[in-house]
Amino acid sequence: MRIFLTGATGFIGSALVPQLLEAGHQIIGMTRSDAGAHALTEAGVEVHRGTLEDTDSLRRGAEKADAVIHLAFDHDFSNFVENCEKDKRAIAALGSALAGSDRPLLVTSGTGVGSPGPGQLATEDVFNTSHPNPRIGSEIASNELLDAGINVSVVRLPQVHNPYKQGLVRPLIDVAREKGVCAYVGDGQNRWPAGHLSDVARLYRLAIEKAERGARYHAVGEEGITAREITEALGRGMKLPVISITPEEAQAHFGWMAMFTALDMPASSAQTQARLGWTPTGPTLIADLNEGRFMQEAP
Repeated sequence: MRIFLTGATGFIGSALVPQLLEAGHQIIGMTRSDAGAHALTEAGVEVHRGTLEDTDSLRRGAEKADAVIHLAFDHDFSNFVENCEKDKRAIAALGSALAGSDRPLLVTSGTGVGSPGPGQLATEDVFNTSHPNPRIGSEIASNELLDAGINVSVVRLPQVHNPYKQGLVRPLIDVAREKGVCAYVGDGQNRWPAGHLSDVARLYRLAIEKAERGARYHAVGEEGITAREITEALGRGMKLPVISITPEEAQAHFGWMAMFTALDMPASSAQTQARLGWTPTGPTLIADLNEGRFMQEAP
């Protein structure tokens, strides 16, 4: 297939590009920068200049493709709500370019919206429309396209990691560096799901190849790692003390990250594994953190 890929030079996109090329697909990769365009050209990818804000550029890219994978997202979490709204507009624009065809669109969401309630295991067959995470807007937008006859499916992400980056663990590292301690909230038994970068990239490839209308997939290798385990791994790597703080202290300590630090959000990928024949094989989140390379720049 000829696949339009937003976020082609991002964390997941950079791992997905070689997977798609090796499988024989052609890629139109979106980038906003000269450096990104150079990297894509070197990888053998057709460059499409565009941004999430420029919905016309998104439509033009999708019009040229047999399939679309939407990975791009503005990860400025201090402006998270508006960035989720921007993602809704991007999804609507991509879908409009596919109207009247069966060309698939694969969008990205978070595992949390598959949880029926706080602390309950998220599964692929659940769509919690009352979930407080603003990222739910991405799935609302995709459902609207689905109702309009567009072939849409969704990959829900946990904390995606390799030895250098670990999703929302990265801001925790920044806070620990600033405060001089690694902290968790309460007893630290709240859980975050995780998936290794290599497994997540493979899942996106399998999902776009299957192109199953309305499907939801969980890119989960581990159902839940406790906040205390994560914090203790950071403490070992940064050689900083590990402490517990109260929920009342979380906002002052973590800033905008406080909304995430105490969330208990385990997630399953059992249905995904059965439907796609996908088996996670990458290292665990703690194994990647234990390498201690999260303080270094990725090569």
